[in-house]
Amino acid sequence: MPFDIAAVRARFPSMTITDNDMPRVYFDNPAGTQVPQSVVDAVSDCLIRTNANLGGYFSTTRLAVEVVDAAHEAMSDFLNAGDPGEIVFGQNATSLNFSISRSLGREFKPGDEIIVSRMDHEANVSPWLMLAEDRGLTVRWWDWELETFEFDLARLETLLSPRTRLIAVTHASNVIGSITDIPGVVQRAHAVGALVYVDAVQTAPHIPLDVQALGCDFLVCSAYKFYGPHQGILWGKREHLERLVAYRVRPAGDELPHKFETGTLSRECMAGTTAAVDHFAWLGRTMGEPAGPSRRKAIEAGYCAIKGHEDALARRLLDGLAGFADAQVLGIADAARLSRRVPTVSFISASRSPDAIAQALAARNIFVWSGNNYAVEAYRKLGRETEGGVRVGFAQYNTPAEVDRLLDVLRESTP
Repeated sequence: MPFDIAAVRARFPSMTITDNDMPRVYFDNPAGTQVPQSVVDAVSDCLIRTNANLGGYFSTTRLAVEVVDAAHEAMSDFLNAGDPGEIVFGQNATSLNFSISRSLGREFKPGDEIIVSRMDHEANVSPWLMLAEDRGLTVRWWDWELETFEFDLARLETLLSPRTRLIAVTHASNVIGSITDIPGVVQRAHAVGALVYVDAVQTAPHIPLDVQALGCDFLVCSAYKFYGPHQGILWGKREHLERLVAYRVRPAGDELPHKFETGTLSRECMAGTTAAVDHFAWLGRTMGEPAGPSRRKAIEAGYCAIKGHEDALARRLLDGLAGFADAQVLGIADAARLSRRVPTVSFISASRSPDAIAQALAARNIFVWSGNNYAVEAYRKLGRETEGGVRVGFAQYNTPAEVDRLLDVLRESTP
């Protein structure tokens, strides 16, 4: 079935908003996407109809339990976990990383080694650096290749040792967009008894996530990056989550996943997350070809439906940037290698700063990001830790006309 961009945009109320008679162009998606009306309705319904704490005997508390259970089941389908008890909700991915890193750290000894990457968002770097400082661990850095903008697994092998306890790595860079071969990482890590902790925040909007196929031990993502509310989600293998000590208050139980879900969670955001998952299933059932009746199959079909559209947008921008003599793309630009990246494109200009470009685009109501976008190590390697770059990220509701509008503004504002 063809991808129906009009039908998709019709589901997102923010697509109709204008500022000073200028339509908004949302290219700021790597930092957070817009939400469909179904997510707004789910959040509202939760606050109106099921607004109570858990564990009582009255109707709202029973309904609140249903919201929580439905959210765990939805994310289990979304990640192909197969076990809702392996899904942990939290405030955001960063908070979950700090929490789980402390639980894991109780099992690490001084002199043990952890590997972090120079491609990751700081959310999957700083928690491990601080843990290493607290526990006397040795940190080893996995670098990526400037020539290819990708990791070399052979370089990883030189870092592994019998003392390696964990590898923290991104599934896709939030700046250069490159996708990591997670099964290849897992194979090498598990051979020396190390765990693999994956940040999938940037792949979740674009690639169907299958934790069973990836083989990793932990994976985090954020609902607000895949058309949901501000919510973080962690998946961990049951064997690890059962073993680990959770930092929680004494009255909290020891059952999964709730022993890691500290305090009172935003259940309205959990309801919205379920609706975001169901949005992907809607895509699959209306514009894809599900291989079966399950929500998981519909989700996979939804991703297939959007892939060609998002890839075409990235290709259109990359082709357009190639026509600017002073522009440099920070990432894979070869059409033959587009499958090795997500549709997040960063670039720099020899004549203008990233902030100046972002300001010129914002003046025409085109939203992009400038700076390092919390990818400190990636920009340090590029020699641009202070300035960073301009980041354009595509989502399923963006259009070719919007890409052309961005390129036109760049031409008009080029000195």
